[in-house]
Amino acid sequence: MSAKVICTELSLPWFQVNALAFIPSAEQGSIKSEWAIFSHGYTSHKGDCLNWATRLVEAGVPCLIFDQPGHYLGSFNEVSSLQDFKDHAHELFAEGYSRLGLLLEQHLGLGQYPSNTTVILGGHSLGAYTSIKALPLPLFKDKQRVAVGIGIGIGQSQSTHLFETAFYQKTLSVRRQLVSPHLDSKEVFAWLKQEKETIKISGERIHMITGEDDVVVGANGLEAFLKVLEDQNNIVTWEKPKRLPHHEPGGATPHMYAFLKKQFGW
Repeated sequence: MSAKVICTELSLPWFQVNALAFIPSAEQGSIKSEWAIFSHGYTSHKGDCLNWATRLVEAGVPCLIFDQPGHYLGSFNEVSSLQDFKDHAHELFAEGYSRLGLLLEQHLGLGQYPSNTTVILGGHSLGAYTSIKALPLPLFKDKQRVAVGIGIGIGQSQSTHLFETAFYQKTLSVRRQLVSPHLDSKEVFAWLKQEKETIKISGERIHMITGEDDVVVGANGLEAFLKVLEDQNNIVTWEKPKRLPHHEPGGATPHMYAFLKKQFGW
C-alpha cells in the first residue's frame, strides 16, 4: 500500500515539537479504523519509531510519530522547566491524535476513510511511559485504547541508570547536550523510576515488549512494572525477545505488529 508522509508540528502552551504523519492510500478502501501515535526514548528522536509507523501504515493504519519536547536530535525547541515536561509531555499524544485526524480529512477528504474507533499509543522507554500515562486523557475516553511499550520496566539491580555508569562516562557529556538543560539525566531518570513505581492507572490495556538483553531495563525490570500495573486491574501482556537491545527499538517492529494483528483481527 502506498502512503503519504506529511511533515507537521504539534504545539501545546508549554512546548512545540516536530512530527511526521503517515497517511495510507484510500485507493483500495483498506484504511483501518485504528490510529497509532508513537514517540521515542530519552536523548533520541522520532526516527526510532519509523519502522513501527511504516509497517503499520502498510497495513492501512494511519500513524503519527513525534519528538519528545526538548530533544534536540528531533526538534530545536526548548522546554521551560522539568516540571512542564513532567506535567504535560504525555498530552502530546492527544495533540498528535487531533492533528492526525485533521491531516486525514485534509488529504483524503471526509467519507474516504472509516471513523476512528481505537487509539494505539506507544513508545520506547521514556516514550513508552508517557504513552501509558496518556491513556486516560479525556480525548480518548470514548475510544478503545491500547498502549504498546517498548524497552520499559523498573530497574531492580542498578543503583544508577546505565547512562550514569563508568561505561558511559566518556559519552555522557555529549548525551547531556542532546537535550534541554532542564532535562538533566539524573533528574529525569529519578522521576521516571518514581513515576513507574507510583503510577495510578486502572482498567487499561497495555502490552510491553522488552528484550532479555536490554541492559537498561535489566533483569526483572519488566516484571516489576508488570506487577505495578496488574495490581491496579489493568489488562497487561508482555514479551521478552531474546535479542532486543535497548538502543535498537526498531527491532520490536515484528513483535508489535504481531500483537496488534492478533489484538484487532487484521
